[in-house]
Amino acid sequence: MSLFKKNPFGHILFLKLWLIRIMGTLTHRRYRGFNELQIEGSDVIRNLPDTNVLFISNHQTYFADVVAMFHVFNASLSGRDDNIKNIGYLWKPKLNIYYVAARETMKSGLLPKIMAYAGSISIDRTWRAGGQEVQRQVKMSDITSIKKALEDGWVITFPQGTTTPFKPIRKGTAHIIKHYKPIVVPIVIDGFRRSFDKKGLRVKKKNILQTMEIKQPLNIDYENETIDQIVEKIEFAIEQHPSFLKVIPQQELLEKEELNKLRKW
Repeated sequence: MSLFKKNPFGHILFLKLWLIRIMGTLTHRRYRGFNELQIEGSDVIRNLPDTNVLFISNHQTYFADVVAMFHVFNASLSGRDDNIKNIGYLWKPKLNIYYVAARETMKSGLLPKIMAYAGSISIDRTWRAGGQEVQRQVKMSDITSIKKALEDGWVITFPQGTTTPFKPIRKGTAHIIKHYKPIVVPIVIDGFRRSFDKKGLRVKKKNILQTMEIKQPLNIDYENETIDQIVEKIEFAIEQHPSFLKVIPQQELLEKEELNKLRKW
């Protein structure tokens, strides 16, 4: 690798490489140490092309979710089956993985700025700014940035745009899917909200089972499916459709609690 080679966003790849190695080493115990990340579907990762792949996922913390995905993706590409044992996979990480994040979040401190350099596509949210509800137009420069990232590699996005569960899917994700026709890979995560604080920087509770299920790519008719149909498909794929909400009987809650106790390692 050339010492000063840059990606399409002007980031020096050699610097990005070392940021991922260092941050990956520092965060590894958050998913295999303090807590245990259970992975399903790593074989899906190994069968994907190098570019134009869009990962869609539910969202539980600002940063811990996407950091876990960086670990899982690189471990999977290094031949590991559903585990992130032995962080040797960080020595040659995939450098063209990007993630969509709110610009104001990525400017909120030194650590977010470092993480932004490692792969953030920072965009202006059209519905919220500075903790207030807003209504503003989508910036074409933000759409162009996502297009550029898809042409260069893989993009992770959280189509609800919030860590609050069962919030509506933002239609912008469906427009991107319909227009740029990426391979769309759903991911469902759990346990991160219980493990970390809202930002995903501080370990809130240890010995929590975290899960990440990587599903098969969605079958999408890019030409004929409507935006609303794609939105509904996303809702079901990341298990955030209202039909997943239900009143859980007390007995089932008790059984789940006992199961969680057995899951502690």
